[in-house]
Amino acid sequence: MITVWAPDGVGEIGVGDDVATALLDALGATDSADTGRRLRDGDVVAVTSKVVSKAEGRARSSTRDAELPGQTQRVVARRGPTTIVRNLLGLTMAAAGIDASNVAAGTVLLLPEDPDASARRIRVALHEHTGANVGVVVTDTAGRAWRDGQTDIAIGAAGLTVLQSFAGRTDAHGNPLLVTAPAVADEIASTAELAQGKLSSRPFAVIRGRADLVLPVGEHGPGAATLVRPEGADLFGYGAREAVVRALAGRPVDRAPFGAPASREELAEAVAEVTGVAPRPDGDGLLVPAGDDAALRALAFAFGWVLSARSDGLSLMCPPTP
Repeated sequence: MITVWAPDGVGEIGVGDDVATALLDALGATDSADTGRRLRDGDVVAVTSKVVSKAEGRARSSTRDAELPGQTQRVVARRGPTTIVRNLLGLTMAAAGIDASNVAAGTVLLLPEDPDASARRIRVALHEHTGANVGVVVTDTAGRAWRDGQTDIAIGAAGLTVLQSFAGRTDAHGNPLLVTAPAVADEIASTAELAQGKLSSRPFAVIRGRADLVLPVGEHGPGAATLVRPEGADLFGYGAREAVVRALAGRPVDRAPFGAPASREELAEAVAEVTGVAPRPDGDGLLVPAGDDAALRALAFAFGWVLSARSDGLSLMCPPTP
């Protein structure tokens, strides 16, 4: 059985405040009576990034628009007033995760500089105060590419298995599980948010019943950063419109999000579909007797190949692996 609760009575967190102490005060851990709410070995503690950011001095007297460039690795997509970016943590989020809610007017909160390190500090402090071996998740809210609404995800973690791999195992019917890998840290973050709510001033939650995910004392694990796909490994590195613009512009700095070069067969199929001209094999490359140079150049860029002109047509070659 899994139980989750979020304590009331959490006061405003300020710069330099001890997040672990604030949590324990809210849980009533210093009370003489054991209410069942004291931390136990195997519990997982969820802490919103908002209180971590406040304690770590990440508030700025500024605006989202002013802070966004400094928190952005690159722009992924824009739709009206919404800008989706890959932020400095590698997370793809609206406005880089900069928060303008539940803060004083004219103030915004940046995400913690290193959420995994924040989670480690909180875990160590909780163990020192209580002796309990717990996992810690730092959570934040994010949208989903294919669904309306938002859910909480883990942006920091310590002492916790963040990803379970079932590859190589079989289900009850004997079917092999090839790529099944639950992101359990994200599932814990979303579970915690159900108890915390968005407007209830409950930034902490305790999840009990998954002690199997909690690592031994002193082992903090790889952290939530390992859940972030590296640049180029995401199948949706740009928004649909932005991908068209980047491919047509063909700037080398924009290439990485398209990923590793595609196979010759994939590129040949795309060339035939776009131009109506079936390319023919030419050594390791492809040769197009005639075609739309601009379209072929954009396809070559998006698929990680190189286009060049020859006397007998246009040549497509896959660059050597560096």
